[in-house]
This record gives sequence, structure tokens and C-alpha cells, in this order.
Amino acid sequence: MTSPHPINQAVIAQALHDLRNGQLRRCKSMGFADEDLAALKEPALLSVLLNARVPWCTVQINRNVLKRILKQIDDVALEIAAVDRMLSLGASTEMVSQFYGLTHQEVALRRDVLGLPKHKGRHPVLTEEQDTLLWKRWHPQLKARNIDLANEGPMLELTLDLAEELSLPASVIWGTIKQWVAQGLV
Repeated sequence: MTSPHPINQAVIAQALHDLRNGQLRRCKSMGFADEDLAALKEPALLSVLLNARVPWCTVQINRNVLKRILKQIDDVALEIAAVDRMLSLGASTEMVSQFYGLTHQEVALRRDVLGLPKHKGRHPVLTEEQDTLLWKRWHPQLKARNIDLANEGPMLELTLDLAEELSLPASVIWGTIKQWVAQGLV
């Protein structure tokens, strides 16, 4: 003796759940008509549908949605790597919050996970020598990469690359670059 078809049971369970929660549109979007939904309220008819051994519905995969959901895994991994890179290069909590929306507690937790030292207060400002060196590295790279000053994503990438290259905290470089832009020095 064959058992009831599991797809039928899953669809009925979802439809009943949606009906109980007032989600009539969801039931209709699955393909149920008004008379079908009325049948779900009758125990005898509901039993027949639940115990049917042949499938009376089909499953269709929405490939575009499936791909987007699966791509989110890659996006999350890239975001974690980007946040880790920012923190390891001396980005401030405010920078991480601005770009990735993390709270101060989440940033503190990421710092702990990465084993980074806790900072008290601000990083020191650049010396005149460091400021000059930063300008000599930053300005040509800005032009070479053709970065729009209003586009903060590429500006952040350049900041992190310079922090790595010059062994300076990213937050200090970011603040200095923002000052240059605000002063119209570019």
C-alpha cells in the first residue's frame, strides 16, 4: 500500500498555516481558488486531499531567486572578510558601522575574535612627514584608479590599500583624506 504523497501534505500544511494567520493572498498565490480554500475547511475533503496517493500539485523552482539566495552566502563571506580587513588595518568602529551597519558591540566582538588589541581613544594624528607621504601615494592612486570622490566604496578600498602599504591606521588615513576632500585640495 502506498503512502500519501508528501508534496500534497506539505502544501496543505502550508495553506492551513497561512489561512490561520490570515494570509489568504499567499494561498491564492500557490494556486488555490476560493472553492479550493472552502474545501480545506471541510474535514472530510481535507482528509481526502491529505491522503491522496497521487500528487495534485507540482513544485517549480524559481532559479533566479535560488541563485540570489545561494549568492548571499558568498556575499556574507566577502563582507566578513572586508570587515576583518578593515579592523586589522586600524579602521574605527564608526567606519565599520558606516560601511557595514555593525553596532559598537558587534565591532568589539569582531575585534575580540580577531585577537586585536582594544584601543582607548583616538589614533594619533599624522606627522607632517607622514601626511606628505600619504598625499604622494594617495593622489596618484586616486587618479590612476579614476575614483569619484563621492563614491565611498572605492575610496575605502584605496584607504585600506594605503593603510597596508604605509602601516598607518585606516581610520587616520580615512580622516585625513576626508579633510583633503572637504578642503577642496583634490
